[in-house]
Amino acid sequence: MSAVSRDMLMAYADGQLDAADRPAVEAHLAVNPEAAAEVLLWQRQSNALRALFAPAGSEPVPARLRAHRIAAASGSRRMRSWRWAAAAVVLVGLGLGGGWFARPLLNGAPPASASLIADAVNAHMVFVAENRHAVEVPATDQDHLVTWLSNRLATPLDTPDLTSEGFTLVGGRLLPGEPNAGGRAAQLMYENGAKDRVTVYVTAALPDRAPAYQFANAGGAEAFYWSNARITCTVVGTLPEAQMKTVSQAVYRQMTEGDVTAGPAYRG
Repeated sequence: MSAVSRDMLMAYADGQLDAADRPAVEAHLAVNPEAAAEVLLWQRQSNALRALFAPAGSEPVPARLRAHRIAAASGSRRMRSWRWAAAAVVLVGLGLGGGWFARPLLNGAPPASASLIADAVNAHMVFVAENRHAVEVPATDQDHLVTWLSNRLATPLDTPDLTSEGFTLVGGRLLPGEPNAGGRAAQLMYENGAKDRVTVYVTAALPDRAPAYQFANAGGAEAFYWSNARITCTVVGTLPEAQMKTVSQAVYRQMTEGDVTAGPAYRG
């Protein structure tokens, strides 16, 4: 058979490769550690999407977003339209070709998300333990907090409303951040009646402005990270898994709703 192609690797990562082609792909991965790492990251991102957005991931792709209808309508703008359609199908389908999200991030180096998640978790652990100095600007001065952090990150920022999830805003602060994400980060802190705290760590977009999604467990905390063409965001907490997903969904919906750079918003 012909050499293993990138499309075959993506199909393998998504569990959609023909059984007849699997031995060749597995043999290729066994002697190509970089390709194996690439496939593993695609699988991890697909799993993160399915875990966060269930049960929406099992819903059928709307008819207007099915590939054959999009292709038929593309006309002279076929190539440009196909790129947008592929992104829409992946995000709305949640699990169909999840590896596409990883492609811009994989260049042989560790993904930028690793550093951003580590920074978010470290900041969470340091400041959730504080009482009097947990935040720099309290929620009582929310308008100033939003304006100040938006100016420092050079991108519009808002504070998600998590009252439906049982959390209220404590406040926020400005932190040093990764140089490739603007060098500054905003941390928003929330607290529930049981004094459990979650933080939302936001930076400006990465240079590639590519969408990415990842779950991580580090230092005893759970983190859900995503990036788009406007920001990166990491939600951190030590809540039970189901509750952590609920909070992360609420933050994601509110911070991407109406954002044309973020693709279709999740509506679970």
